Amino acid sequence: MIVQGVRLKTRQRGVAMVEMAIALPLLLLLLLAIGEVGRLLLQYNSLMQASRDASRFVAGQAWNRTLGRLEITAALQDQARSLAVYGVPVAQEGGRPLVPGLSPDHVVVSVQGADHVQVSITYPFLPIFGNGLPDLGNGETPLAFSLVATSVMRAL
Repeated sequence: MIVQGVRLKTRQRGVAMVEMAIALPLLLLLLLAIGEVGRLLLQYNSLMQASRDASRFVAGQAWNRTLGRLEITAALQDQARSLAVYGVPVAQEGGRPLVPGLSPDHVVVSVQGADHVQVSITYPFLPIFGNGLPDLGNGETPLAFSLVATSVMRAL
């Protein structure tokens, strides 16, 4: 009986290594996917905060007390875009955007109704590990998609 137990152990030799070789790529892919989702949520959170800050800034500056209505000038729009992208109302030379790849072209400042302002940021999210997944003969499925952060505030 002991001999059979030894034979069974010798037959099982290397099975753990084969199991690890099969499972390790899947576990690494899962770890990479979790990291990408975390990075996506971090960037979306940064975009939402930037959108809120810019809309709060515009809501405080856009109300014309003399005329009793909203007036969003081109200068105010530029300041709001700069605030949403760089975190400050006046763009500084060599400033880094809050989210990599974000530019003032991604920010839209508009009036909603009679007394609300809206700041919307549309950001193209690109995964770190590539632009697409290969298909079977059809090219590749793109992995890039747009993150949209919008906030609406009432003018003060």
